[in-house]
Amino acid sequence: MAENALNVPSPAQYSRFVQRLHRRYENWFDALPPGAPDRSLMELALGTLHSRGLDLSASLRVLRQLVMERIIVLDCEQGASLGVVTKAVTELAELALDRACTQVRAELDARHGAPQGPTGQEVQFWVIGMGKLGARELNVSSDIDLIYVYEHDGDTRGQADGRGVISNHEYFGRAVKGIFSLIGDTTEHGFVFRVDLALRPNGNSGAPAVSLSSLEEYLQIHGREWERFAWLKSRIVAPLADIQTPNVQALRGVVLPFVFRRYLDYAVFDSLRSLHRQIRDHASKRSAGHPERANDVKLSRGGIREIEFIVQLLQVVRGGQFPELRRRPTLEALQRLVQANLMSAEIADALSRAYIFLRQVEHRIQYLDDQQTHVLPTRDDDLLWIARTLGYADACGFLHQLDEHRELVAQEFDTLLGGDSQQCSNGHCNAAKAAAGGPPTPRDIEDLIEALPPSLAGQVADWRSNTRINGLRDEARARLFRLVERTSQWVESGQSSEEAAKRFLQWLEPLLRRESYLALLLERPAVHERLLHLLGAARWPARYLQQHPGVIDELASDAILKERFVAADFEHELAMRLAALQSTGEDDDETLLNLLRRAHHAEVFRTLARDIEGRITVEQVADDLSALADSVLRITAQWCWSRLKSRHRDTPRFGIVGYGKLGGKELGYGSDLDIVFVFDDDDDRAPEVYAAYVRKLINWLTVKTGEGDLFEIDTALRPNGNSGLLVTSFESYANYQQQRGSNTAWTWEHQAMTRARFVLGSRDFPSPAGEPATDLHLHQRFDAVREAVITAPRDAAALRNEIETMRERVRGAHPVRGGLFDVKHSPGGMVDVEFAVQYLVLAESGAHRELIANVGNIALLQRAEDAGLLPKAVGYEAAKAYRELRRLQHVARLDERSGQLEPEQAQAQREAVLKLWTAVFGPVASTQSS
Repeated sequence: MAENALNVPSPAQYSRFVQRLHRRYENWFDALPPGAPDRSLMELALGTLHSRGLDLSASLRVLRQLVMERIIVLDCEQGASLGVVTKAVTELAELALDRACTQVRAELDARHGAPQGPTGQEVQFWVIGMGKLGARELNVSSDIDLIYVYEHDGDTRGQADGRGVISNHEYFGRAVKGIFSLIGDTTEHGFVFRVDLALRPNGNSGAPAVSLSSLEEYLQIHGREWERFAWLKSRIVAPLADIQTPNVQALRGVVLPFVFRRYLDYAVFDSLRSLHRQIRDHASKRSAGHPERANDVKLSRGGIREIEFIVQLLQVVRGGQFPELRRRPTLEALQRLVQANLMSAEIADALSRAYIFLRQVEHRIQYLDDQQTHVLPTRDDDLLWIARTLGYADACGFLHQLDEHRELVAQEFDTLLGGDSQQCSNGHCNAAKAAAGGPPTPRDIEDLIEALPPSLAGQVADWRSNTRINGLRDEARARLFRLVERTSQWVESGQSSEEAAKRFLQWLEPLLRRESYLALLLERPAVHERLLHLLGAARWPARYLQQHPGVIDELASDAILKERFVAADFEHELAMRLAALQSTGEDDDETLLNLLRRAHHAEVFRTLARDIEGRITVEQVADDLSALADSVLRITAQWCWSRLKSRHRDTPRFGIVGYGKLGGKELGYGSDLDIVFVFDDDDDRAPEVYAAYVRKLINWLTVKTGEGDLFEIDTALRPNGNSGLLVTSFESYANYQQQRGSNTAWTWEHQAMTRARFVLGSRDFPSPAGEPATDLHLHQRFDAVREAVITAPRDAAALRNEIETMRERVRGAHPVRGGLFDVKHSPGGMVDVEFAVQYLVLAESGAHRELIANVGNIALLQRAEDAGLLPKAVGYEAAKAYRELRRLQHVARLDERSGQLEPEQAQAQREAVLKLWTAVFGPVASTQSS
């Protein structure tokens, strides 16, 4: 039977739908020019159909039939891509809606006049495509989910004699009916598209068209979680004339905050589970008694909808903070998830292949009879036809491939939505635990206290009068109790320390109003476990997590412990984020300030996690934090310059010199930045422009927003210190450092120059297309000035006296009592090493050029010994001691301790440093040995 049925002139003509089209429209096919149907070809076809006597309604319907026949031929016989098919159907819908809007509004305007806003302005009307229409993924027999929104309430102008005035609400309600008549009514030529308005505010009981203000009020007050997923792919699809105006920005301003929350929104997991469960239940009821309906490639397990849910869930959870994830098309969004390290490339590719395959199967199901169905046919010949048009020799091979794709999708979906909380969501936790033989989760705080060990019970008992906890919704309180219960279980099993658990409860308490954190930790037990480990490791991580709780989401990725900071990747991600914000008009200063802070805090936290876990050394921590600071300075400088209203050129002739820990690439957690700003620009406006620029730049770096701040900035090392100009011409800076003129640098400023480096210059700014970056030599000119300063001839004895005097002054400002040893300030501490190295560089680099490079104290000590400037082993042993002292200081700071130890704890290091001091400056003075 199958062979006879397939004995037709071409594969496409096996379709019963195509056979009907050929019987009815054979003589009309020439109206659609050859090629893949796009908007331009469809417009030509509409013109031809109109010239043959068809009105708009008939022309659109006949055009639909011609486009469908062409698509089926291209897909089944010529191997057209999925994108070709969905683009054609989407553009058909856009064209039809645009023409319908234009005609209907013209007719209504003639009777009632144009709608007016509060000031008499014209009122725009937006047809919003939801779902696959919004994502430009429309399938061949899909309905179109629409929402109609008009810009302002008011009344129409009426006719010249004043008659015909109606409210805008009534006007646009009539417009919706008129559009449906042209698009959705079934006539002798069928329909153009089935139209579904069920997603509009208040569903089928709501008004057919709503004002923008009514939509905003609905979303803010009544919008449900599942509607966020519906609005995720929303897009104004018609009329074309209005889409191209700036007015549409107002709609984005209403929709984006509803869909994408400012924080990581793990609370949507339960909402998506509930929605998915409803879809599964509906599919089960439909197939009850009809087993042939169970094989649904869209709604059944592992179907198209589960791929869409996987993607949309990750987008909604993170799209508020990562705007580059806000891509409507599923395949594009999958690749964005890969770029954001939210999904491996292998899984994304597998899901992409599954999605394309399932969509192609869906289309072939619909090609058969032009029915809006996603269920595989039960006839053997239909299955064989689907298999062969997809390139399979028989139905068995096709069905095997279908099962493979669906199983992979189902596994990924279950992995994403499964886990501990899946059993405990929506009030089912107690039932699930009771069924498993375990005690139910406590329903009130007294039951919870009884279930905890004494060490935690006392802390939780203080929650009885806590207004935050008493004000929690039942669902949030259940999540909180479940987290406390799980933490207690881990303490009892030895999986977590008691100290970590106490800090965890302290960390939770002020964050309870942000219920998304409770949801995140419940959804991701691995994150909860890693968080406890970090909190238990030291006090400073706990404080950092208290200030920036959103960073805990970083713990969800295993890559956090395996990778290192890469400046190019960090800057690329922020560039993508900025482009995404610019595309939606959200790139205001406040948004960008918060964006920079979130990105910086996340990177600091990644470094902190690697540090606590012992994956990187103290030196690597400093390298990564310094590279991060460089990147943040670079990005902030670029963004500030581009937004500076007074800028006089595209690329600034400007530089930043880093000193101290930034200059030496030895930044720690919370270090401030010692920087000096210079410019080399002979424009008369330059001093004023760069002064305004630096003030803006410092403000962007230091101002505290809801996301915290970036850095404290210290500019005391600029010429003349705090009494000097905030930004200096490079010539003045060079003269000051090189002792030219009456106003010159002090020795301590030359000591600082040994650790200075050029951090940012004109080459770090994008240049106009086709133009080379200006002033590429400022970096080299700074290096020349630095070299001239540190290699200048000096009186060694005078230099030694000045540095010793400065050392005593620093020590006097940091007294150490109780016989303890301060790893930084005590004799034999880190500052002694730093001053000794600075002396060696300033006194000897003229003769020993290997000391010029700013390579850090450890390397310079080794070079000094190799050059014969230090006795054998003194330099290398001092370098080892300095490394260990840095480690001890680092560990102490992480636990918020002073860095003062019992002398015997660092005896060997102290002795090695004192030998260095003696070799450089002579015997240690009595005041130093005290």
